[in-house]
Amino acid sequence: MTSDDPIPEVLTIAANEAEAALIANRLQDEGILSTIGGEFAFAFRADIPRKIKVLVPRSDLDRAKMLLEAMKTEQKDIDWSKVDVGQPDGEPA
Repeated sequence: MTSDDPIPEVLTIAANEAEAALIANRLQDEGILSTIGGEFAFAFRADIPRKIKVLVPRSDLDRAKMLLEAMKTEQKDIDWSKVDVGQPDGEPA
């Protein structure tokens, strides 16, 4: 976020960079500017847990919270045992 943006607020703290990026990308698809903070802290030590913050402008915080809850609900409804994720590279179909 730039200094011209409204004050950033922490929407959530993600478990890892991939989760934070997924959330941030979905928010941006919905027109909410978002950014990830803290992802480089202690990057040289894989065994240290890091707090990956997803930040949004204060003016969009309420809408971003609703979208985050919708994302969580969508994921609960997925039966991963029935999702075709394809074959690993190099294995016959």
